Amino acid sequence: MSKFFAFIYRMKYISRWSLMRNTRQENVAEHSYHVAVLANALAVISRDVFGKNIDPARVAASALYHDMPEILTGDLPTPIKYYGKDIKDAYKRIEREAEEKLLATLTDEMRKGISEYAEMRDEEIKRLVRAADKLDAHIKCCEEVNAGNRDFRDAKKQTLSALGKLDLPEVDYFIKYYLPAFDMTVDEL
Repeated sequence: MSKFFAFIYRMKYISRWSLMRNTRQENVAEHSYHVAVLANALAVISRDVFGKNIDPARVAASALYHDMPEILTGDLPTPIKYYGKDIKDAYKRIEREAEEKLLATLTDEMRKGISEYAEMRDEEIKRLVRAADKLDAHIKCCEEVNAGNRDFRDAKKQTLSALGKLDLPEVDYFIKYYLPAFDMTVDEL
């Protein structure tokens, strides 16, 4: 018996943005889905707009597992996670151990295939998934600010700045053509 997918399904119990007042609570499962959609979109942009050799399906699959360690570690708030080099390095080790523990619950036949996505050994895939993760954080901030939640104003500025520092044409393309629609109401869409 493998416990892996039972663990994966527990992502829905892990809340995000724990240090912030939220107008709508978000969990790691829905975040992972959003990151997979965005990572897939960035990969399609990369391939179809910029002519790069990338497999959008592999990128999306990797994004689904990008926060898998949080099943065991919880979602550590960003200001704590990146407080200093020692904490950042220690937390990376903890996340890696959690990932290994979860992957060890897979059957032998499936471990290699799922590990390929979860471990993101391909740097281009990792780059797009990280960008999608930041983009999803920015979209969450936009939604909160649009709902009148001033607690997310600074985070919105910081996430947009972080996206600009990535220097990724795929992200710039998404921001130009798709991000403005996130400020629209359902009637405006």
